[in-house]
Amino acid sequence: MTELSHATNAVPERQPEVWEKVPPRNRNFTGREDLLLGLRQGISTVTAVVPQPQALQGLGGVGKTHLAIEYAWRYRSHYDLVWWIPADQRVLVPSALAAMAPYLGLPPASATGVEDAAESVRKSLQNGDPYRRWLLIFDNAEEPGHVEEFIPRGPGHVLITSRNPKWEDHFETLQVDVFHREESVTFLKKRLRGEVSDEDSSRLAEQLGDLPLALEQAGALQYETGMSVDEYLHLLEEQTSRLLGANKASGYPLSMTAAWRVSVSLLEDRLPEAIKVLQCCAFFGPEPIPRDVFRRGNKAFVPRLSAILSDPILLAKVLSELRRFALARIDPTTRTIQVHRLVQALLRDDLPEADQLEVRHEVHVLLAGGAPTDPDSPGKWREFEELVAHVRPSDLGSSSDPGVRKFALDIVRYLYVAGNYQSARTFLKDFIDKWAKIGGARHPDVLVASKHLGNVLRALGQYGEAYDVDKRTLDEMHEVFGPDHAETLQTTNGYGADLRARGDFLAARKLDDQSMEAHERIFGLTDASTLRVKNNLAHDYALTSDYMTARRLHKETYLEQSDAVGIGGAAVLTSWNSLARTVRLCGDYSEACDLGEEAYAYGLQELTLDHHITLLTAKDLSIAKRRSGEVDEAISLARETHTRLQRLFGDEHPDTMAAAVNLSNALRTGGEIDEAFAITEKTVPRYPKVFGPDHPYSHACRGNLAVLHRLMGDPGTARGLNEEVLRGLATRISRNHHYTLACSINLQTDLAVTGENARARELGEDTLGRLRRIFGQSHFLTLSCASNLIIDLRAAGAEKEAELLRADTMRRYERPLEFAHPDAFLAHQGRRIDCDFDPPPI
Repeated sequence: MTELSHATNAVPERQPEVWEKVPPRNRNFTGREDLLLGLRQGISTVTAVVPQPQALQGLGGVGKTHLAIEYAWRYRSHYDLVWWIPADQRVLVPSALAAMAPYLGLPPASATGVEDAAESVRKSLQNGDPYRRWLLIFDNAEEPGHVEEFIPRGPGHVLITSRNPKWEDHFETLQVDVFHREESVTFLKKRLRGEVSDEDSSRLAEQLGDLPLALEQAGALQYETGMSVDEYLHLLEEQTSRLLGANKASGYPLSMTAAWRVSVSLLEDRLPEAIKVLQCCAFFGPEPIPRDVFRRGNKAFVPRLSAILSDPILLAKVLSELRRFALARIDPTTRTIQVHRLVQALLRDDLPEADQLEVRHEVHVLLAGGAPTDPDSPGKWREFEELVAHVRPSDLGSSSDPGVRKFALDIVRYLYVAGNYQSARTFLKDFIDKWAKIGGARHPDVLVASKHLGNVLRALGQYGEAYDVDKRTLDEMHEVFGPDHAETLQTTNGYGADLRARGDFLAARKLDDQSMEAHERIFGLTDASTLRVKNNLAHDYALTSDYMTARRLHKETYLEQSDAVGIGGAAVLTSWNSLARTVRLCGDYSEACDLGEEAYAYGLQELTLDHHITLLTAKDLSIAKRRSGEVDEAISLARETHTRLQRLFGDEHPDTMAAAVNLSNALRTGGEIDEAFAITEKTVPRYPKVFGPDHPYSHACRGNLAVLHRLMGDPGTARGLNEEVLRGLATRISRNHHYTLACSINLQTDLAVTGENARARELGEDTLGRLRRIFGQSHFLTLSCASNLIIDLRAAGAEKEAELLRADTMRRYERPLEFAHPDAFLAHQGRRIDCDFDPPPI
């Protein structure tokens, strides 16, 4: 990177293409040239691999953040992208990173979820695509363990500000101390517009310990009041003596505490209401507080602030005074209020414990009163995001107020629907622990929070833990709420998903059948929650091989959505695609393609290409195209879909794994055996990790691998694998399940190829009988088995039986033959048909 002059403050001609969230430059910034030069040299040092992150470390109030801001402004011409990331809480980091996605040509968080968007951003920056010259500033990153996973190690630069000296163990660290005396003098003269001598500035700096934050407050007070240095030093001495006499504020610089006391005391005399607002701000987080929290809070019950919040003129005056005295930063552009964390700590410690509890409660009420009401609406997510930073610092979980607890649950619901699962889990565990201590483990709020926790754990792929949480919660809800309560029914739905994730398909179907009856009785046929359960039940029927019932229920759900209220685009597309999938599983491939094309077009228009549900629809459409004979199109769509899901979710996400399975099956159908085998060999071991070794999906995917072993000339390995798979599936989901019967068809071929012709015929005849009873004479699995059995009958010399079966089979294939169906083509040529498995979403 080309070096420019380190000392210039001139605005460079070139601006970054992306400049986001960087706070305004401090017009009073002065000095620190040695630190800026050291920082520039350190941050630009290139090792053999990549530039190293730099940490600015020092005590609170020494100006680390202002130094980072000045660096960003001064050297912005060196970068194509500059991004500011609040990092004092882990919950804030993924959202800040995810917000970068559209600027990098990546899908937005609204389409992929916050965590996946954040990871995509990190990888993109690390790869230098599309920008190699970028600067990320992680401000107030106190715990390395909360931030390090998000830091890209790429061609750009990373700057960290922190009070924690542990950063020295991780990255290069530049120590930031108080001002040098000459810097203090220069700063005060600039802050006071030159109306102070060098001698007086030096005396003031001496008493304030050269601490930049204390100097800023002292300078602001003197400038606004016209107070002389002697008067200020007299007041400062009085406050210092009181603090020493009371043995207070030992955790903070004495000079800062005394300077703060002087400012607060004078402001209290001038406008006591300003101190009340300032005390309130002390119990928010140190991140910006949305101005609208106070505007909306005029209806909330907050006795200390009611008179101020109900008078917008007075409130405006209060905020103006806090800004003038440098006790708060008021940003009119973002409409936020921000108080330095050190000032917040001093304010909190100055209040008696009873007053602290009272002010904290009022902050909780203000947060709840200032929040939007619909966490499921993407249009409200920005407003929720602004409040997330204040949940933990305000200790929101300590509140017993019903309205505050509702807000707490709305926050975790927002985090969940936005895809910020780790943060949602952290908040929920904190809420559950605190609420259980206050009201007991069976308190209604604890149970509702536990319901949300089950959803979050399931979304994280932690199926075992989700099952345990939901089972315990559901049992307790039955006793506390009763079986027909809305919360009980919602938890029942989650537990049904847990059962599916465990492979207990019949148990899930039984549970969802009971749940749907209750939903229809209590909420009505077209209520959104009823239709969600109906869609789940249809899915259960498909997973238990009853495709006709599944098709009927999916069709009813899809049609009834037109009369329902509260159905979003994602729910519509899920239902639409589920219907298309079930039509395919019934063997109607052409109709499945038609439905899938329409559903996919809807997803592209309403949800975007990279939306999770749109990609699932694309995957299912690819399968339908493959089954209908459009193999080249199927491969192309399968490859694109897998690439997108892989980029968004990683290789071990269930939907990426399913997309890899589909791509392998499509490649195998197209004759590209080597690539299909390579993909399957990598994907199959992931299923036991995610679902467990005895899950039906884990067994069935091994069946795909067995087919490829045979096609690559190793029928012995294929036979051994399929024998294991058949035993596992028969034990887990019965001998008469679709997955088990498909494995039987493949094993039949393995036996024939390895010379076990009699066993192949015997297995084929048994399987064909089962298929005809379960799926009927014309289902594609039935016809595949019959086609292979024809070959085995001829090998055994049973020509007459073989010819009769062939005539019946080809007659039933007649319609698919018109569309060049791959199975029909193989059957017509007298070649064996291989069955494959495509895992549906849970």
